[in-house]
Amino acid sequence: MHRRNAHKQGYNFSELINVLPALAAHVNVNPVGRKTIDFANPDSVKALNSALLKHYYKVDYWDIPQGYLCPPVPGRADYIHAIADLIANTSKGSSQLKARSSKGIVGLDIGTGANMIYPIIGQQVYGWRFVATDTDKIAVQSATLIQSSNRGLNKTIQLRHQQNPDHIFKGVINRDDQFIFSMCNPPFHASQSAAMAGTQSKNANLSKHQKKRINKSAVQVIPPLKSRLDAQNFAGQAHELWCDGGEVGFIKRMINESVDYKNQVHWFTSLVSKKASLVPLKRALDVVKALEVKVIKMDQGSKVSRFVAWRFC
Repeated sequence: MHRRNAHKQGYNFSELINVLPALAAHVNVNPVGRKTIDFANPDSVKALNSALLKHYYKVDYWDIPQGYLCPPVPGRADYIHAIADLIANTSKGSSQLKARSSKGIVGLDIGTGANMIYPIIGQQVYGWRFVATDTDKIAVQSATLIQSSNRGLNKTIQLRHQQNPDHIFKGVINRDDQFIFSMCNPPFHASQSAAMAGTQSKNANLSKHQKKRINKSAVQVIPPLKSRLDAQNFAGQAHELWCDGGEVGFIKRMINESVDYKNQVHWFTSLVSKKASLVPLKRALDVVKALEVKVIKMDQGSKVSRFVAWRFC
């Protein structure tokens, strides 16, 4: 993980239970004697997230409606830290960024979800301000409750409802807005069946790696996974998991729309789940004549993720 990621040493369950005693009911001991939780149980994952946010990010209240995406905090933190590096490297040659202190940086979170995880981490770690958007009214209401219930978030994060799901920036970026960056975790899949197949494949791979690690008495062991794909462990609403064209289709729409806001957003960024998606996305960025394009890799144990960043000015 990123060198500044507070979670790079794993989970200290003793500390986490100390700040959130309710987490204790979800903690068990894995086959090599280490404390863990059942990551296939959404209630356990939500309790872990609540403890992490309370312990590391001073968030007293955090909750999401049942069935909404419950993100892994450590991986989300990596994206925030990598964007901070992108800004810092850019500021060496940009008077616009150099003139801003860290607390003067404003980010735009596209599809913040009911969890609002990126603005929370960005604000609490770096002091950034955010505009966070979503097409789902319930998600916006949930995020607004989190924002208004926590000191430090209520004055630094603004929620905006994107009323047209066909638009990404249009309708949520106002004429006078200026953002140093935008960020997005787009829906990865092109259909519900593809999303279900992807989850099934992921669970099978995790179970396979779990057996290997147990046999080798590894230090970190992936907890047992439920074999069923039911409503409980298939977390996420439809718009959070799939869309027409999958992630390539979604990010291409973002690229095309970004041209109209090139003077209001310094860096546009988006997570890219599949390495194969980079080729068509780079072609799309060539078509719109982006001035600079970067692909930034983030290593998280055996998982490799990445995001693409582009700018026009």
